[in-house]
Amino acid sequence: MATELSLTRLAGSEASARLLVVGPSLGTSVALLWRDCAMVLPGEFEVIGWDLPGHGSGSPATAPFTVEDLAGELTTCVEALAGNRPVVYAGVSFGGAVGFELATRAESPFEAVVCIGAAPRIGEPAMWRERAALVRRAGTPVMVEGSAQRWFAPGFVERAPRVAGALLRALADADNESYALACEALGRFEAGEATTPVRVLVGEHDVVVSPETADVVLAGCGHLPPAEDPAGVAAVLVRVLEEMRCRTTTA
Repeated sequence: MATELSLTRLAGSEASARLLVVGPSLGTSVALLWRDCAMVLPGEFEVIGWDLPGHGSGSPATAPFTVEDLAGELTTCVEALAGNRPVVYAGVSFGGAVGFELATRAESPFEAVVCIGAAPRIGEPAMWRERAALVRRAGTPVMVEGSAQRWFAPGFVERAPRVAGALLRALADADNESYALACEALGRFEAGEATTPVRVLVGEHDVVVSPETADVVLAGCGHLPPAEDPAGVAAVLVRVLEEMRCRTTTA
């Protein structure tokens, strides 16, 4: 990749027994999306987040990239951080697409993958090309109004204006070209067959990915559950990861 991934520690330390790597949704900062959830996870987890190019702490993209590129770069970074610890992954939307790609890799540091508000293919290529063209023409602020409706469960913006407002401001601040290139990357992506255990979590009110595709439906949430219900998502993640771990060790 022309741009290195930016990593941020959200909780725990190198001394933590397990490493949880978390990924962002398109248009979000991983710290804003995952910080509150990371803080209520058990202390056994070091939580490391990565940002998309031109989002949050990520440097703007200097060339086109693919979901596969990001998964490869993330794998390299995680192998250097993991040591001998068990490593698991959880990503939202675009970050979930990266999770599906990670799960296809035979040589992977991840023992389990959780994809939140994501599917092996999200939307249609033409839709992503149109969105990329719109953002190149009008900038990421043009996405704010529609994203406020797509991202959150009904009433969340009014109940939690600080959380919703920070996420929407991060969207408006995202680099236009990097966002457009991320749209095009999603438009080209379709996951292959998984070799690592995968679970899909979808919010009850998600209008991007159908809850009918989920292994677990997250009550009261829309497309960004870690921000909408941090404690609830943390509890579900711990339960799901433990179930996946038990099945893997007894298989």
